[in-house]
Amino acid sequence: MMFLSRIRVLTVATGLLLIVSLFAGSVEAQAGWKAGLAEANITPETAMWMAGYGGRSKPATGKRQDLWVKVAAIEDESGNRAVIFSTDLLGIPQSIYNNVCAELESKHQLSRSQIMLNSSHTHSGPVLRGALHDIYPLDEHLLDLIEDYSNKLENTLVNIAGEALESLAPATLRAGNGSADFAVNRRNNSEGAVPSLREKGEALAGPVDHDVPVLAIYNDKKELTAVIFGYACHNTVMGDYLWHGDYAGFAQAAFEEKHPGVTALFYMGCGGDQNPIPRREEKLLTVYGEKLANAVDQVVSDDSQLTTLSPKLETTHQFVELHLADQPTADELQEIIDNPNRAEYQKRWASRLLKEMEDGTTFVTSYPLPIQAWELGDQQLWLTIGGEVTVDYSLGFKKMFGKQTWVAGYCNDVPAYIPSLRVLEEDKVKMGYEGHSSMMVYGLPAFRWADDVEDQIANGMTELVKQVRP
Repeated sequence: MMFLSRIRVLTVATGLLLIVSLFAGSVEAQAGWKAGLAEANITPETAMWMAGYGGRSKPATGKRQDLWVKVAAIEDESGNRAVIFSTDLLGIPQSIYNNVCAELESKHQLSRSQIMLNSSHTHSGPVLRGALHDIYPLDEHLLDLIEDYSNKLENTLVNIAGEALESLAPATLRAGNGSADFAVNRRNNSEGAVPSLREKGEALAGPVDHDVPVLAIYNDKKELTAVIFGYACHNTVMGDYLWHGDYAGFAQAAFEEKHPGVTALFYMGCGGDQNPIPRREEKLLTVYGEKLANAVDQVVSDDSQLTTLSPKLETTHQFVELHLADQPTADELQEIIDNPNRAEYQKRWASRLLKEMEDGTTFVTSYPLPIQAWELGDQQLWLTIGGEVTVDYSLGFKKMFGKQTWVAGYCNDVPAYIPSLRVLEEDKVKMGYEGHSSMMVYGLPAFRWADDVEDQIANGMTELVKQVRP
């Protein structure tokens, strides 16, 4: 069954049943924006392997909550268009990103700069084509399921983008920022100590970004029709075998329940080194989801917290070439394979690379990471970075470009963790996760990025910002 056969139907306040993709509009006739919305259920129908935790030992056994892909299409007064995807997925791999972009360019004349493909980074969604395969013991049957699902996902992403574009209608866009405090820097705080530190009122260590960016879309009756909001925190409350969107999925559902007929779309910020703490209790999905939904609700309920955006959209995009460092030797790979203390996924990674090395494969020495810059209305800057981006990038870019800057990670392609130079240097000493051993999780043929990773991204983003904000 194709995903699009299960497009969600909502009951709006008037009692009419409407496909979500059919409503959009504007608060003020002179606003000049247009917007359209669509969504589809992408919950796997078979027992596929779940993405995100290397310790899982079997495929999914059921669902706690449906998984969704949602899209908001926007158009400014000059006809410049863009689409914003929100997906209940761990991360979009390069092949799916490339295929979707090619189809959207062919069918709707959208360039990469006009496509923002976000992943919520739920660890309770399916494994996708070409991503994280070393982590799991995948046989031919399981790989076939992943390929089939990935193909259907690509079709769904393209089709609902088309539906959203077809439903464009006059709209007003407004931007604001809220706050939620459950994200904790997991590198600088012991997870077990966090609850007692909070009870004592003691400060937690390490940088965090508790901002909740909000883009609100209104129709021509001044009614809220959609909110797009972000948060910088790993989507990892639960680690069992049930499909669900984790706290981000619960936040979207909580907001939609409070605002019938409104579509809520989530995007992940720079939360690569941030965790929701405490974790591993099912009730916390609701607790954190409601905290985030309430933060969004406080913004849209207070007119003073929102800025109406003039109907002008600028978008740009490029790939920055990130260099790999410390590529493994054959002896190092064999040591990992023979070491009984190594995790199974690390041994699978080492075995695969060693075989490729023996077969004469030349390993890549760099990776093209997608970055984007959008400006909405000469006011709101929206930056995106591929990969699992650590929090320093968000804090740094907001300092560089001003408080009206949003920074999304996990966008368009998630090939690895993207550490700041601070994290990279810390992990040279202690061989930490985000800056070192996580490279094995993602399958890249190196132990770490080169020291210029932060400069490459910062320089690339600075050039993009100059293009949208000359």
